[in-house]
Amino acid sequence: RMSQEPRMYSLLLVLFLSHGGACQREPSSRQDLHPLLQKMAEEIIEGSYLNALLDLALFESSHVWTADLSHRVLAYLNSRNVAFTIPSLQAVMETHLEQYLYQPQKLLEDLRATDAQQFHTAMKCLLEDKWGHLDLEDIVINLGDIRDEALQSPGVNRSLFLITLERCFQVLNALECVEVLGKVLRGSSGSFLQPDITDRLPQDLHEDAFKNLSAVFKDLYDQTSAHTQRALYSWMTGILRTPFNVTDGSISWVSAEKLWILGRYMVHLSFEEIMNISPIEIGLFISYDNATKQLDMVYDVTPELAQAFLERIRGSSFDMRNISTIHRLGLLVCFYDGLELLDAALAQVLLHQMLKCSRLRGFQAGVQKLKANLLDIATENQTLNETLGSLSDAVVGLTSTQLESLSSDAVHSAISTLNQVTGWGRSQIVILSAKYLAQEKVLSFYSVSQMGVLLAGVGTQAFYSMDHKDLWQVLRSPLSQDMSDLSPVQHQGVLSKLMEAEDAASGIVEVPRALFKEVSLYDLWKGPGFNATVLKEKELRRSQALFLYELLEKTTERPEELLSSRQLVKGVQCSHIDAMSAHVFLALFQHFENNFSLLSPDQVNCLAWKYWEVSRSSMPPFLLATLPSRFLASVPPSRCVRFLISLGKRHLDTLVLDSDKRSLVIRKVQQCLDGVIADEYTVDIVGNLLCHLPASFIERGISPRAWATALHGLRSCRALSSGQKAAVRFRLLEQWGPPQNWTAETTKDLAPFLAFFSGDELHTVATKFPEILQQTASKMVGTLLPKEFLWAVFESVRNSSNESPGSDPTFGCHGVVTPSSDDIVKLAEANACWDPEVLLCMEEDTFIRNVELLGAVKGFSRPQLMALKEKAIQVWDLPSHWKEHHVVSLGRIALALNESELEQLDLSSIDTVASLGQQTEWTPGQAKSILQEFLEDSGCGIQDLKSFHLVGLGPTLCAMDPTEIPLIKTSEFRAVVARIGTLLCSTPVLAGFKKKAEVVFGRPTEWTSSILQELGTIAAGLTKAELRMLDKELMPYFQPWAIRCLPGEVFKELSTEQIASLGPQNAAFVTHSQRLQLSSSQLQSLQRAVDGAKTHFWQIDPMSSSPTWPASTGSPTGEPTFQALWLGCPLLLLMAKS
Repeated sequence: RMSQEPRMYSLLLVLFLSHGGACQREPSSRQDLHPLLQKMAEEIIEGSYLNALLDLALFESSHVWTADLSHRVLAYLNSRNVAFTIPSLQAVMETHLEQYLYQPQKLLEDLRATDAQQFHTAMKCLLEDKWGHLDLEDIVINLGDIRDEALQSPGVNRSLFLITLERCFQVLNALECVEVLGKVLRGSSGSFLQPDITDRLPQDLHEDAFKNLSAVFKDLYDQTSAHTQRALYSWMTGILRTPFNVTDGSISWVSAEKLWILGRYMVHLSFEEIMNISPIEIGLFISYDNATKQLDMVYDVTPELAQAFLERIRGSSFDMRNISTIHRLGLLVCFYDGLELLDAALAQVLLHQMLKCSRLRGFQAGVQKLKANLLDIATENQTLNETLGSLSDAVVGLTSTQLESLSSDAVHSAISTLNQVTGWGRSQIVILSAKYLAQEKVLSFYSVSQMGVLLAGVGTQAFYSMDHKDLWQVLRSPLSQDMSDLSPVQHQGVLSKLMEAEDAASGIVEVPRALFKEVSLYDLWKGPGFNATVLKEKELRRSQALFLYELLEKTTERPEELLSSRQLVKGVQCSHIDAMSAHVFLALFQHFENNFSLLSPDQVNCLAWKYWEVSRSSMPPFLLATLPSRFLASVPPSRCVRFLISLGKRHLDTLVLDSDKRSLVIRKVQQCLDGVIADEYTVDIVGNLLCHLPASFIERGISPRAWATALHGLRSCRALSSGQKAAVRFRLLEQWGPPQNWTAETTKDLAPFLAFFSGDELHTVATKFPEILQQTASKMVGTLLPKEFLWAVFESVRNSSNESPGSDPTFGCHGVVTPSSDDIVKLAEANACWDPEVLLCMEEDTFIRNVELLGAVKGFSRPQLMALKEKAIQVWDLPSHWKEHHVVSLGRIALALNESELEQLDLSSIDTVASLGQQTEWTPGQAKSILQEFLEDSGCGIQDLKSFHLVGLGPTLCAMDPTEIPLIKTSEFRAVVARIGTLLCSTPVLAGFKKKAEVVFGRPTEWTSSILQELGTIAAGLTKAELRMLDKELMPYFQPWAIRCLPGEVFKELSTEQIASLGPQNAAFVTHSQRLQLSSSQLQSLQRAVDGAKTHFWQIDPMSSSPTWPASTGSPTGEPTFQALWLGCPLLLLMAKS
């Protein structure tokens, strides 16, 4: 849209000015003009441009537009002695209509002021496809696109929603109004639906309209708050109950049809209401073809309500042991009871139906327990080998011991089931893959085609040993999708094999998307046949994109072809942007905006400077945040709203990396807001900026009227500061009172914020609503949470646990209440609250079943990890007896292995080493032990290491003696430079890798932007002299972590020009200790880089220069100007037609 709008404005101006003499024509008689067009002209005179547009649309829907009509309208205006020239009329209308975008409340007021016919037309425009075009003879206005644009603007959308509720049901029939509401609401992300909305909903809808509106609310169920769900349920049941005057509790208002109408809202029925449903009605409901689909979606049903529904179904004519009935139960099957009457065949049917239970919100521990019980029944009187293929995803519950006991034939027979199951642990995949391939000496195309999700367990060496023709057959088939789930070391094993072929260079273009980003820069240099079309399907590293864009730009006259391949935008350098003419730049900007998430902060800064130079009046305002802060300060109040809308659509923390500069941006935001968010419309305008408002603003600057909408926005904030969290907590306590007063709905709505509360407050929540607290915790797996929150979750699980103290006198475990599998699953990250002694007393079977889950807990302390390691030794014997699947399953527990224990492991497989390398907290001694043990067990010397070995060794390469690095084969090293460049090694090791890189890429003075980007942290091994010799134009192409890894005494050798050229991203990565080494002039240069100051040759950017704005105040390109024109274009083009 950004690139099209300047052309639209130019077109309009040409049309207006070329027909400017039309106003001088002799006026025709007023009788010549249709009454509706007379009315439209009067509204133009009065300045009621929205009304005029609606009258024009109505006229055009039933009349053919001819050229003379334009003359008559202008003649009419002339006869009224209106002192309008075409340009002045254009300017007035543009300004007036543009305000709807920035002041959507005005749109609401003006729609309230329309007459019934005009309002009817407005609703029809929103509703009907036949209003998709306004055809004024040879000019066609696409109202459909304009309508779609309007529905994507939160403010405009909100006004349309409110006015539809207020007036539509009085003007249009109810079915049409429900359709309009559906269109508006589906573009609202559910934030418009607050609990008080039911006060405005009609209570007397006829049946079809009610069903349709209920369907809209069902579609938006997951986007609405628990309070709103409850309010909408009450509104729906209020209408559904109307025909019944129930005084006798024996008669239920709930019929089969009403259950179908309620849809997902059926989970809000009370236990008593469910138990009162008549057997005939529940039987009818289960008989419906769509009942299963509905029951498949009741994700938030509780065990109590599910059991009630099952009880009523059992009381109807349905046999709960009938396979057909089981197929109809949807998610109710996850709570199936009465297992004592089941046979093995029925248990297998239930297990297959329970595939869907992973969609439930919570209660997964109970689901796992039910699956385990069904598994026992399904395998009764049969061996696991015999039943393996009929156990569905319950096979995920099999322990490593059970999987190891399987025969290779059994795995082969069951592969069509095993290869589709989701939820496997990494160690389970390793065992099953080995079982499947036990009978094959070499991996073949056929075996790969059968493995599905189990392919991730195949050893890297097996991929490397494949025939390269078979490998190409896999990559050229749909099976290449399965390859995308492989680990980096496996990817490199595949690539190594491909690159060894004689025709490897010509085959590079065929490497599929997931693997292509692993292709080395060196191999790209050799690959012919690259073009924009081929690259459209690839994913690129930035270094690849830099090289390929530079390569293709020389042979392509149309840069839009390169940019349309999406990933190539990563390779556009500032010099390319600088070299574009104004026309070309504005035409191409759309490509940059469409792929904004792929751009680096430096690229965005270059785009901002270019836009400022060529078209500052139409510059997207969010770009100002990337320019020096004085540009931001110069934004006048008249431009504030569009600045906020533009910036609010972006993520500020990725746009402006420096925290001090981000604070300046937020200060400008507060200034623009005048210190307050007064209403929900302002929340719409602010957008993502909500996440960056300071604590004091959250506490006092958001009005009560705006708070509910703001809270909806704050739910998606991922990195609030402790001060912001405290402010949110303060507001929530102010709104809802202490947790003692909270309802279940309140607690559900506040779930994303529960971690902000104190231990005492959370203790109350844990006591009142343990399930909600546990469900909240289960969604936060893998994140570090406050101890108070974890202890509250721990307390809630332990209080509901049925475990009794153990009687095992060994290791002092007598009388200790040990964790059960249920507890561990429910606790998730709160497992970090177990005492080390308790973890050591865990049952062996519990440890075996849950070791991977425990290994993923981020909060375990050193003593807890030590206890779990000791438990592993108790269960599996000494580390010398452990197999690959044991090591792979440990996760963080492996960090507790000391150097001698690490040396006992069998590390002959690079995949085992790679699994250890996923942990980042190894001591240098541990890393050295892992490296040495791999070299010994694999029989490799440093000179024998393949490229995939280097990738698999990962962080342990940092333990290498710098004197050994030259021994690495250059051909293997150059294939994985980019991977090695992600390591944060010591300076001597990085210096060793840098010397090795010189063998591949030449001396540092010969390096290009793509080479420097490829090297990553290896570039931090440069000497002082080498760093000083680098061209300043290369400075932005250091990777940020390379800058951070440079020692302070080396970093200070950079010249002021080099430092000023670092770019905003690299400058933001300069550490405090590096700053301390800099001179005042270097610090000034660094500040210029942080601030986004201009460093390119084509414009000098003196710090003292003050930005100036052009007089024009037209809408900025890149903002929803089209939405402003959606009202004005028809009238302006009408005038131009004369």
